Amino acid sequence: QIKLPPMMEIITAEQLMEYLGDYILDAKPKEISEIQRLNYEQNMSDAMAILHKLQTGLDVNVKFTGVRVFEYTPECIVFDLLDIPLYHGWLVDPQVADIVKAVGNCSYNQLVEKIISCKQSENSELVSEGFVAEQFLNNTATQLTYHGLCELTSAVQEGELCVFFRNNHFSTMTKYKGQLYLLVTDQGFLTEEKVVWESLHNVDGDGNFCDSEFHLRPPSDPETVYRGQQDQIDQDYLMALSLQQEQQNQEINWEQIPEGISDLELAKKLQEEEDRRASQFYQEQEQAAAQVCICNGAGFISRVVFPTQQVQGAASPASARQSGSNERKRKEPREKEREKEKNSCVLL
Repeated sequence: QIKLPPMMEIITAEQLMEYLGDYILDAKPKEISEIQRLNYEQNMSDAMAILHKLQTGLDVNVKFTGVRVFEYTPECIVFDLLDIPLYHGWLVDPQVADIVKAVGNCSYNQLVEKIISCKQSENSELVSEGFVAEQFLNNTATQLTYHGLCELTSAVQEGELCVFFRNNHFSTMTKYKGQLYLLVTDQGFLTEEKVVWESLHNVDGDGNFCDSEFHLRPPSDPETVYRGQQDQIDQDYLMALSLQQEQQNQEINWEQIPEGISDLELAKKLQEEEDRRASQFYQEQEQAAAQVCICNGAGFISRVVFPTQQVQGAASPASARQSGSNERKRKEPREKEREKEKNSCVLL
């Protein structure tokens, strides 16, 4: 649906985000009811709010009952609006009754919470159930099971382009002559021009490498490829750890935005949010600058943190002018001033 200009071989992440944003805006259905229009615009607003995360990573939460089953989050809306199927293969084998009972319909996050709760329970049956669930996560740490692989092979259509989620990593996946293939993007293959696809036929990850026509093309230097893959895995892991914190710090409360908002108003909202974050960043920097080190009587270094109101007042011109008008009122006897300083500082 998106066409790049002719002869373009390299595109920046920012340019790609612009293409995707424009496509989401242009793909708005025309002949729909008022309720459908409002619902689509709300989904579009949610998607635009997290579109920038595509440059780093999205936080998705799998459920173990189906290859297309994820906890519904704003991150998943992007795939819906772009009409791109999202798959995973981390499934429970329905023939193993004790694991089916232990995992149930839980998402990954819910299952982790359940394991912790069961371990602390005095009910032996719950403790046993928690142990079974924990063993399942440990035994399927590759986030792909053979039952899930079979379901994937059956669910993905021939020639379909989709996204496969595994080990906190998103891969482009397709199906060619009944076999699943993942697009090779790891750093170790940077110089392997003929290696394009890797087959997905087992849970251990040692697939066969192929060229763009799906002909076998083993890499020229397997050791270099392995090191590059390990570097990529390490980077993906570090990125996954930072996603939750980033989400907490940067999420916008889109529930407060009125329905039917125009594209211009939405852009203004996004700009206001960026300005707010920048202001918060500068305030944190000023607070850090207001922290000073002193030597106490025992010879150790202590840190004095001035109250937040004082730091904010120094940062605000209006507050600075107001404090100047009250300068005479603050002139007190030296003893009282010392007592006031002692009570208004926090020693860490």
